[in-house]
Amino acid sequence: MKELISRITKDYLFRLIKEGKRLDGRDLLEHRKLDINTGWIGTAEGSARVHLGDTDVIVGVKMSIGEPFPDTPDKGVMITSAELIPMASPKYEAGPPREDATELARVVDRGIREGHVIDTTKLCVTKGEKVWLVFLDMHILDFDGNLFDACGIAAMAALMNSEVPAETFDLGDNYKLPIGHVVIPTTFYKIKDQIMLDARLEEEMIADARLTVGTNEKGELVSMQKGLSGVFEYEDTISCIEKSREIGDKIRALLKDKV
Repeated sequence: MKELISRITKDYLFRLIKEGKRLDGRDLLEHRKLDINTGWIGTAEGSARVHLGDTDVIVGVKMSIGEPFPDTPDKGVMITSAELIPMASPKYEAGPPREDATELARVVDRGIREGHVIDTTKLCVTKGEKVWLVFLDMHILDFDGNLFDACGIAAMAALMNSEVPAETFDLGDNYKLPIGHVVIPTTFYKIKDQIMLDARLEEEMIADARLTVGTNEKGELVSMQKGLSGVFEYEDTISCIEKSREIGDKIRALLKDKV
């Protein structure tokens, strides 16, 4: 990805960041404008579209009946996937899922799974035989950096918007997908010795390290994923966790109004 940015642009970005400035005028630890809308896909059990600056993603939730995993016979199952289409960025090519898509799905899945967002015990139909399968599909419409936060927030909104289609399977009345916690991911990027929040594409291209932190409504740290080859020092990591709690509370308040 780094070859897509010119040396002149790199040098300009480095100078700006060294001075604590950014191309779009934001502070280093300031999110871009966030817009959340739910109910975008009429055929899905739940859906959400999120704009984070110019990054545009849509997430859909579909559900069906299937068998549980042998080690969790009384719990529902969640399966997460991501599709990075060529229309979203010249970086993406048609074909089977790329490493970027796999990593994105894994990071979003971890935050939801380890944060116990879905109360999977309430998705058991017949212990050891039938449970609800929750398919979480993420589609990137326009890529301008920081898919981890955009997709993580959209996934959370889509799950909160979802209804279990019990009537379709003759299992009684439909009911809201049981949500246990609201987990918000917050992604930080390190460029040289500066740390910034919510990088745009140009900033992401020159980043040395990336850290995605997931926290819930209690301020608990539920997931953390480090990316790229650079290093976050201990003190930097603690600062990022504290900031993620602050940002998470603001986004949860926004979700409450939107879902």
